[in-house]
Amino acid sequence: MSRKTSLPARVVIYTVLVLGSLIMFVPVFWIALSSFKGLGEIYLSPATFFPKKWIFSNYSEAISQFPFLRYLWNSIFVTTTATILTLFINSLAAFALSKYKFPGRDFIFILMLATLMVPVRVIMLPVYMMIARLGMANTLAGIIIPPSATPTGVFILRQYMLTIPDELIDAAKIDGAGHFQIYSRIIMPLSTPALAVLTVFSVMWRWNDFLWPLIVINREKLFTLQLALARFRGELVTDWNYVLAMTVLSILPIAFVFVFMQRYLVRGIASTGLKG
Repeated sequence: MSRKTSLPARVVIYTVLVLGSLIMFVPVFWIALSSFKGLGEIYLSPATFFPKKWIFSNYSEAISQFPFLRYLWNSIFVTTTATILTLFINSLAAFALSKYKFPGRDFIFILMLATLMVPVRVIMLPVYMMIARLGMANTLAGIIIPPSATPTGVFILRQYMLTIPDELIDAAKIDGAGHFQIYSRIIMPLSTPALAVLTVFSVMWRWNDFLWPLIVINREKLFTLQLALARFRGELVTDWNYVLAMTVLSILPIAFVFVFMQRYLVRGIASTGLKG
């Protein structure tokens, strides 16, 4: 916001931003508060915002009904491994598409971006058939590997790497540095803000993914946390108090990652071409 903005205009802008934030977070607050309600109170009409009776045992009872730690570990392993693999693969592609000139480079980049127009559900069946033939069906590797290379990630990193002066690479070549040394010792350290943006996006994508793990996995011990939440849905009655308690627990890791990397996220978005 410009310093020349008048005081009334600032008041209006900040008021709109605060109201917008409250509207966006009301559902989250409602979920968190409802996780302490009894099942009967959740079904009350009209609904109550604050619990009439705080039931903290919803969390312990929900955890005791299924192996929460196993599903949590599966989600952490899938998310962490997939994010590391995504950063590595996408950064290599972005490095090549931004710092090396070769015939067809721009066409490859445009073709890669064009894949964003293809609905994900269209390619799920062929991708599943491919991983099934490779023996990765019903394994965590089948969840991790196929979505690792993302056009969005390559775009974010390439846009940032274009801002890195080519003179640094030329100087490194004169000093005898190889391609991978330039990538690992110059490009990657300087691309920290963009890597932070992609890290946050990748963690959100992998942690909240439900459809692809549902297609690949049918063994219960390999369920991620999102798949495990579906186990609470009964044929006649759903224990929404337990579902909401587990939902709150599943949100906490994402919130922690966002708060921890917020500073890098703002810097990265401001310099990767994602700003409006």
